[in-house]
Amino acid sequence: MITSLKIIFVAIFVWITYIVISTSLESSLFKEWDFLGSIPWMRATLWDFYANIFIITLWMFYKEKSLLLKIVWLILFVCLGAIATSAYVLIKLFNLKDGEGVKELVGNKC
Repeated sequence: MITSLKIIFVAIFVWITYIVISTSLESSLFKEWDFLGSIPWMRATLWDFYANIFIITLWMFYKEKSLLLKIVWLILFVCLGAIATSAYVLIKLFNLKDGEGVKELVGNKC
């Protein structure tokens, strides 16, 4: 199960990083913001994104002991979205000890 999760999250990390970089090379978010902000689905997507960031951040705050790490990861989640989220999960997956599984991934504090 853990190996499958590692493969899935590596694929997500690589794919979303590729999409963000290639899209950034084609179009500037800052130049397009006025237009994008006027689209109701874009506003809904942003609300959805930040609701997910809030949920993921609560989990990360539970997992991490260091206030500095909590702040750094929060900034990364907000600025990088799924890139940072998948990186965080990958770090946690690769830090699991032999015999640990999803229960330890989700529940154990660092």
